[in-house]
Amino acid sequence: MHAETEKQMKEKQEDSYSHVLKYTGIFGGVQGLNIFIGLVRNKILAYLLGPSGMGLAALFNSTVTFISQATNLGISFSAVKNVSELFDAGDEVRIQHFVKVVRAWSILTALIGMFVCMVAGPLLSNFTFSWGDHTRHFIMLAPAVGLMAFTGGEVAILKGSRQLKSLAVIQVLSVLVALVISVPLYYFFGQAGIVPVIVLMALSSMLITIRYSFRLYPMRLRGAKGILGEGMEMVRLGIAFVLAGIFGSGAEMLIRSYLNVTGDLDVVGLYNVGFMLTVTYAGMVFSAMETDYFPRLSAIACDRKAMSETVNRQIEVSMLLVSPMLATLIIFLPLLIPLLFRSDFLPVVPMAQVAVFSMYLKAISLPISYTVLAKADSLAFLVIEGFDSVLMVVLMVVGFRLWGLTGTGIALDVSYLVDLFIIYSYAYVRYGYRISVPVVQIILIQLPLGIAIYGITHIDSPWLYWVLGLLLCFVSLAISIHILHQKTSLWTALVKKTKSKLSHYV
Repeated sequence: MHAETEKQMKEKQEDSYSHVLKYTGIFGGVQGLNIFIGLVRNKILAYLLGPSGMGLAALFNSTVTFISQATNLGISFSAVKNVSELFDAGDEVRIQHFVKVVRAWSILTALIGMFVCMVAGPLLSNFTFSWGDHTRHFIMLAPAVGLMAFTGGEVAILKGSRQLKSLAVIQVLSVLVALVISVPLYYFFGQAGIVPVIVLMALSSMLITIRYSFRLYPMRLRGAKGILGEGMEMVRLGIAFVLAGIFGSGAEMLIRSYLNVTGDLDVVGLYNVGFMLTVTYAGMVFSAMETDYFPRLSAIACDRKAMSETVNRQIEVSMLLVSPMLATLIIFLPLLIPLLFRSDFLPVVPMAQVAVFSMYLKAISLPISYTVLAKADSLAFLVIEGFDSVLMVVLMVVGFRLWGLTGTGIALDVSYLVDLFIIYSYAYVRYGYRISVPVVQIILIQLPLGIAIYGITHIDSPWLYWVLGLLLCFVSLAISIHILHQKTSLWTALVKKTKSKLSHYV
């Protein structure tokens, strides 16, 4: 009996690791595909619109996104927790009812967002542009804000209901449709097609999403009157999420403004490229956090032991996947920068190489930080995010003053290190979270390897640089594969599937 219990526990543990690895791989792959399609789209649009057209599109897009995030009350994120809890409880009647609550709030926030965009049109025009009157353009963009708000609610329903494959398909289809819509319109209408493209992309994204969400939970608003009050807990968490996002956006705006005033536009451009490369590249691993990990964590938030186990397994898989990627990025940055951009962006390489370590730290801190959201501890989340944003600005100023652009990379590392200390201390005291021995072992193996690889970048000999760098990258990859092979049965399943395919053709 005891042996059977141990066997069952081992199988359950393997299934848990396999699940995390599987969906991190799926959404990481989807994110990678999206990045690739985005690069193709940007290359085409740069040719069709030119720099001024790309800048105009960026201004309109960023303004629409800001208004949407400021008015959607964070429903797209906070609703996931409630739907996930009801889904795991198997209470179909309550799920149907809460879906109605989510949709009622989504429609309300969509109307509010559209109203704000139209009324604030003159103000947005004066603030965003130093030439011409673009009020009419912002009024025409109002439907996009409403469509994004409603789509966010439907995505939250799919996430909470664990419709992970549907979400992956939606992401890919949305990016492909965006490519199909934008290229012909920009080709025929040039800059005049920017506003229609933004609205049509928001519409297509909503239509693709509701194709899956309405099939799962058909649209029924009869009896929705008076149910808005039932979503107040969801809204409180959502507002905290929105405010935290505003803190983060404000910090980034202040950092770029400071770099522009103290340095120049070239410094801002280089910082943007370095930041984008490190964060976007690692984002392929982190993309599954909100879609798969957060709903699972929310469903077991009341069980301290299960929550700690889930967090630790997510950290393990994230570290094992992201470490070889980051090690490779450190070595290949001198080649990637001219390939993806131009050779005059090469001065950003030292900053990006040192900033990579912030992503090692994020792989540890991000799974822990989701415990605060899973517990709906909105005030703590807001305070921690606010402190982190202020600290980031201060460290960036100090780092740039002391070491220039490379100092901003160091500041990024220090800010993530402090964030890790704060979030771990809070989760340790408040939720009883304990980091596991396997997590510590992986950190003590992979992080020193990354530091050693960074040390190699200071070697003057190209031959030694590449031989030692590639060797250590291989070691990091081999260690990750070995540990994942021990902890999951995915490798065995892959071998069996490959053999069956080969035997079929033979």
